Amino acid sequence: MATPEPIPEELVNKEVYSVWALPPDEVGARLKMLMEGLRDEFGGPQFEPHITVVGAISLTADDALNKFRSACEGLKAYNASVDRAATGTFFYQCVYLLIHPTAEVVEACSHCTGHFGYKSSTPYMPHLSLLYGDLTEDEKKKAQEKANILDDSISSLSFPVTRLALYKTDTEDKTLKSWEKIAEFNLEPK
Repeated sequence: MATPEPIPEELVNKEVYSVWALPPDEVGARLKMLMEGLRDEFGGPQFEPHITVVGAISLTADDALNKFRSACEGLKAYNASVDRAATGTFFYQCVYLLIHPTAEVVEACSHCTGHFGYKSSTPYMPHLSLLYGDLTEDEKKKAQEKANILDDSISSLSFPVTRLALYKTDTEDKTLKSWEKIAEFNLEPK
């Protein structure tokens, strides 16, 4: 009996995945209120508060899950501290909280991207997006100011990252309706 031919790589069903660091529930609730206040005025899709650890990478479902599990094993919880609210140059970095790139934040990213074989063309800039959208520079500045008004102590926010999540994130879908959480992992305590 002949062995079946392997399926050509381009025929294997691949999706786009990302790994997110999730804030604790109470911090997430505070961030969601802030994000909702910004969306009320500036529009944009709804999404879960997160710090991207591994950016969009195309993988099969099994491969993504296996890489996620192996990346999470042995990774310890770490702290994230907000530097300030800032604005970016594209849809997914419209208005965000810049996270201090401490050694443990950068090492968590490096650890995970290594497991995923993810190569970025730019250095890691840890951030927690508050608003996705294609706004003018003036609108972004207004949204940045509003973020500081809605939550005047947001720039001194600090929280432990104790959970990572694997999300399916089709970056072509700017409504984010197709985005879904695939798995979540509780990190080892420090």
